[in-house]
Amino acid sequence: MKVAVIQSKLYWELPEKNLEQFEQKLLAVEPNTRLVLLPEMFTTGFSMNPAELAEKQQGRTLEWMKTMATRYGFALAGSYIAEADGKYFNRMVFAYPQGEVGIYDKRHLFRMAKEDEHYTAGTQRVIVNYEGWRILLAVCYDLRFPVWLRNCNDYDLMVLVANFPERRRYAWNALLVARAIENQVYVAACNRVGTDGNQINHTGDSQIIDPMGQIIAMAKPNSEEIIYSTLDMNYLNSVRKSFPVHLDADSFEIKL
Repeated sequence: MKVAVIQSKLYWELPEKNLEQFEQKLLAVEPNTRLVLLPEMFTTGFSMNPAELAEKQQGRTLEWMKTMATRYGFALAGSYIAEADGKYFNRMVFAYPQGEVGIYDKRHLFRMAKEDEHYTAGTQRVIVNYEGWRILLAVCYDLRFPVWLRNCNDYDLMVLVANFPERRRYAWNALLVARAIENQVYVAACNRVGTDGNQINHTGDSQIIDPMGQIIAMAKPNSEEIIYSTLDMNYLNSVRKSFPVHLDADSFEIKL
């Protein structure tokens, strides 16, 4: 399965301008791509202003994602600010080319930016099935919580969308590789670049990693670009068969 990761700047709290730029970037996606990733809160940047920016469940961004996925014939994933039942969520959408969507609300809210004071945490770990791949959805700060992301023999690819800042670049790179190795999965991670409305800089470092922890595609720091890699299920299965660490894994239960 050919995966594309779009590393881009974001216009601060300007949804229409961001949708316009990503519509142009999607035109440049290479043929035969089956899945495309966009950054966390790709319509606004990592904003703590949901009262002004949140969209209802069937809002503009969700419909745009469904339209783009259907138009180009690939799945599209990214997160935006959503409102449901009077609560605000950092909501990741996985839009299938057939028009359906999978929804994941970010579980781990970044308290250091007071995200937990403005948004409601999700309670469901979400795995979608697409073209024979079991795909775990994750958002930014989730990366630091290996129990939540633990592969219980239930997924093959982790897709993570983020606004991870330059100041924690080392952690970003180290944790992505660790999650791939410990879970024996592919990891595709999309991070933004540029300076946000809080004057926080982001270098991107978007990447795709194989189940042995090898980085097989890497975006240049501070650049706007699309990176690609073709994921190989046969290789994934051979890794798990030759080195079956899952047989010795500890059992556990997550209590929310």
